[in-house]
Amino acid sequence: RLPVSPNGSDPGVPEPAGNPFGLTDREVEVLRLVAAGCTNREIGERLFMSPKTASVHVSAILGKLDVPGRLDAALIAQQVGLVDATAARG
Repeated sequence: RLPVSPNGSDPGVPEPAGNPFGLTDREVEVLRLVAAGCTNREIGERLFMSPKTASVHVSAILGKLDVPGRLDAALIAQQVGLVDATAARG
């Protein structure tokens, strides 16, 4: 049996210092686009995934951040430095 840390990540891999929520690298990419105001379709186009896959990532992010919506996730991401507060759509 392999030991698992409380947040479900590999205990041998340190969590990034600026990522206290256990987000994957891909989820951080998606979160940055959410914070920039992108829709699931736009996220999918930029990250070469379907809008449905983008939606699944957004749902996972909301769950890990324990927030009800995209705006709340964007605000938390800015507060902990995962995204730039001046990030703009475009």
